Parts: sequence; C-alpha cells; structure tokens
Amino acid sequence: MASRVCLVHYHEIGLKGKNRAHFERILMDNLKAALAAFSVSTIVRISGHILVTFSEAGQAEEAFDHMLRVPGVARVSLAFHTNREPAEYCDAAVKALGEFGEFQTFKVAARRSNTDYPLTSIDLNRQVGEVLCEAFPDKKVQMHDPDATVHVLVVQGSVYVYAKSERGCGGLPQGSAGKVVTLLSSGIDSPVSTWMLARRGAVPVPVHFSGRPQTADTSEYLVQDIVRALGPEVQIGRVYVVPFGDCQREISIACPNALRVIMYRRIMYSVAERIAQIEGAKAIVTGESLGQVASQTLENIMAVNEVVDIPVFRPLIGSDKQEIIERAQSIGTFDISTQSAPDCCTLFMPKRPETHARLDAVHEAWDMFDHEAMIEHLVKHVEYIDFKTSCYRRPKELSQIHTSLAPAEQAC
Repeated sequence: MASRVCLVHYHEIGLKGKNRAHFERILMDNLKAALAAFSVSTIVRISGHILVTFSEAGQAEEAFDHMLRVPGVARVSLAFHTNREPAEYCDAAVKALGEFGEFQTFKVAARRSNTDYPLTSIDLNRQVGEVLCEAFPDKKVQMHDPDATVHVLVVQGSVYVYAKSERGCGGLPQGSAGKVVTLLSSGIDSPVSTWMLARRGAVPVPVHFSGRPQTADTSEYLVQDIVRALGPEVQIGRVYVVPFGDCQREISIACPNALRVIMYRRIMYSVAERIAQIEGAKAIVTGESLGQVASQTLENIMAVNEVVDIPVFRPLIGSDKQEIIERAQSIGTFDISTQSAPDCCTLFMPKRPETHARLDAVHEAWDMFDHEAMIEHLVKHVEYIDFKTSCYRRPKELSQIHTSLAPAEQAC
C-alpha cells in the first residue's frame, strides 16, 4: 500500500564535489529543526534527493509548505512510496496525476537508479503512460512542455511517484557559510536582507538598535515577531538589543544637524563590528538600497563604511522598494514590518539631512563627541534575547540577558 512522503531536491549542493556530503548533512539537520512540530520518522539521503517520511497520516501534506521555506531546498515533491509492484506504482501514478489540479497535457518521466529492476526507464514510461491514458481518456500525452509531469523514481527496493512538485527558496543550507551580524530594524528592508543572507548559508545574528529610553520598546517586540515569522525554517538563535536613545540625544546636541544620521550610523556600525568580533562573525549586513533615503547615497555610504574593517554586505543595494515589499510579503514579514512603532530610525531626525557628505566635514563632526567612550558604553550595555535553534553557537562573552523580554527561566 502506498504511503505519503516528501522528496527534497537540491541544486547548488549537488555541485559541491567532495564537500557535498557535508552540505547534505547540514541540510538534513536544518530540515529536522524546521519540522520539529511534525511526526518526522526519517530524514535520509536517497539517489540525489533527501527523503522525509512521517509516522502519522496527513503529516507529509501539512509539512510540505514548511520545507519549501528552508534555505538550500530547491524543490519539494509530495510523493507516493510504493513497492516495486506494477499495480502499486501505476495506481499511485493515477492518484498523483489526479491530485495535480487542472491540466490538459501530461507525460511520464521514469528513472531507475540501479539496474537490478528488469524494466528500463523507457519501459516504465510506456507501462505507466498506458495506465494514465486509460484513467484520463480526455487528456493528451505531450512530451515537450506538458502541463503535468508524473515522475516515477525507482530507488533500491522502492518506487516513488509524484506529480505535485513546487519550487523552494533555493540557495545553500543555513550554517554552511558562517555567521554574519545583521542590522535588524522593525521595518520592511532589513528582515529581507537578513533572509537573503540566511538563504546563502549564513547564520544571521541580528542587532537591533532601540530608541529606548527615549522611546517605548515596541520595536523590540516587533523584531521578536519578525524572527518568529522567519522561523523555524530560517534559524536565528540570538538577537542583540542596543538601547541607543540617550546616545542619539547626545549626538543630536553635539553635532551639526545635517550630519546626525551619519553619526548615528557610524556608531551603529562600530558597535555591530564589536559584536561581530565577539560572535566570530565575518561581515555586517544591512538593508540599504542605493538612493532610497538620505543616508543611502554613495557618499554617505562611504562615510559610514570607513569606521569598520570587516565587509559590509548590502544584498538589497540594487533593488527598488516594490521588489523589496514583494519579497517581504513572500517570506511573511511584511505585515509585521508595516506596524507603527517608534524606534531609533525616527528619533532626533534632522529636517534636512546631508545627502552628499564630505569626509572632512564628517571627520570634524565625529570628533565633536567622545565616540570611543560611547561605543564602549553601548557594548557594555548590550542585551540579548535567545531563541531555540540548532545551528547557532553562543559565544562565552556578553552574558547580560534582556530581562524584560527574555523567558522567565532565563531572566532568573
């Protein structure tokens, strides 16, 4: 009797040569973490795929969409698992095509991974195709670009049959590319940039600059909601919170009005770099898009970049706002990010910020306040919120817990 399973396909991992097994293991671990709420029985590699089986009926269908969101997953297929009996896999093929949805044309794509089965791929195509033609007499066989394709995969002592197959988020499994520190606000852009680096195998370590105590802590709760919206498929183990409001006030008093934003961002980058050093992260990630706001012109980006020595990645730099919004909607963070919340991005903002800063003016403003002492103060008072995850490794430093937001057992 046929049972329901999921076949996970990957693309880039298959090109990794001798390191392929390492990437496959990471992806299997991430799938296990993402599916912790389901009755997963096994997650194993079979013939260039990862097979996920479940101990309870109906769980494969329910877990299907979750697997699509796991970085490194190129495609997920909802399959029937049968024995190598023609009656079983032909019946499964009829069911698979029947649940595909609307179609007018179809074909069969059979493949066997070993030669101990007497039928060749061509024989299997013909055998299954005849059954499907009888079951769907009003549909046409079309070998090139059909509406539906029924796949028949013979692997060892089993046959896997599927027609429903959807594209996943792709990329590389999270944890295969090391840590990055991401500047995460409660807005639309930075959650998308965080997701994009996770999709390339990085483990994001978000740093949120709060306007507290000059503003309420609402944005901090929204950031938690964003992390939960990305997970459990995208794993974030820790969010650092930096109460930045008083320092912004100090900068707004000491520095020229037009250069405040650049000073804010230079401090933020410097603190993020210090946290990156503690975390062992290799880069800073921001949600900047060229020319989108005053601080994101080429001159201002250069004026901020010079305070750090590690790379700064801007995955959205060439994207327009509509593209970013569409991505935020697809990953589930848009509705959270559009909620109104006071944060450091709106605090002590100048009416006419500088859009083309000169470095000599920036350096002069930088020396108008004790920036080194401010950076030390902010790093000393950094707080953090931990989330349950498998791919994040905690550093030994920075032991102060965000008591107002941490779970009760951590706050004690």
